[in-house]
Amino acid sequence: MTATSDASRPSVLFVTDLAYEARGRRYCDEDIFLTSRLRDTFDIALCHPRDAAALLDGFDAVVVRNSGPVLHHQEAYDAFLTRARESGARVYNTLDGRGDMAGKQYLVDLSRAGFPVIPTVDRAADLGLLPRSAGYVVKPKLGADSVGLRFTEEPELPEGADGTLLVQPRIDFRYEVSFYFVDHDFQYALHAPHTERRWMLEPYAPSAEDLDFAHRFVAWNSLTHGIQRVDACRTPEGGLLLVELEDLNPYLSLDRVPEAVREAFVARMKASVQDLLA
Repeated sequence: MTATSDASRPSVLFVTDLAYEARGRRYCDEDIFLTSRLRDTFDIALCHPRDAAALLDGFDAVVVRNSGPVLHHQEAYDAFLTRARESGARVYNTLDGRGDMAGKQYLVDLSRAGFPVIPTVDRAADLGLLPRSAGYVVKPKLGADSVGLRFTEEPELPEGADGTLLVQPRIDFRYEVSFYFVDHDFQYALHAPHTERRWMLEPYAPSAEDLDFAHRFVAWNSLTHGIQRVDACRTPEGGLLLVELEDLNPYLSLDRVPEAVREAFVARMKASVQDLLA
């Protein structure tokens, strides 16, 4: 049996893990809200990421939202990607992003290219390129949610780990700030004024220079349709450095923005999904 709808009501399979527990965030609340609003325009069915490959053929589009780190269901995610590409399914976010969707290699590439990003290497021969620091971070290139992350006093990679781990200096910063986009359109920004509470976010009014910074990474990315979050840190000198370009399933912290901003985001997301279906 497949999902059916008339031409004015496209069917959408909304992929989410409502039971996933994340520190400082309630994924389920965000996706319950989003689906309640998207239902005004689309026929919506929710499914767990482990079920997406088996169900996607019955829908006009698949929206991947708060599905949790892929590494917790890697085999199922790989099967979903294979089936989606074989069938030509319309997937949102589209599967052409170069950020977290493709792993953390982009941090190495952007660092080499001179972008304003936390210096990053993935090979022992390049450790000397990192600036001196009071400490370093070593983390898996395919990691998420700090899984496998460790701290070292010196820049180091285990023997045979070239290409699988990232090494970065520990950066002193004043606060972290995130910029949220639908397609290439900026929607809102949030920051964490208290460094020890990453997810206690407050609305942030970005300067023109801040937006230029964020747009630079969105322009670099090859994502056709979808939601992107540009995470950055403000250095003591006042500049911004990229921490992460999340283009797979970025948490949106919609409960932290004013109602008008939230409604505008929902409207823009609806239009983006409709553009994907056009």
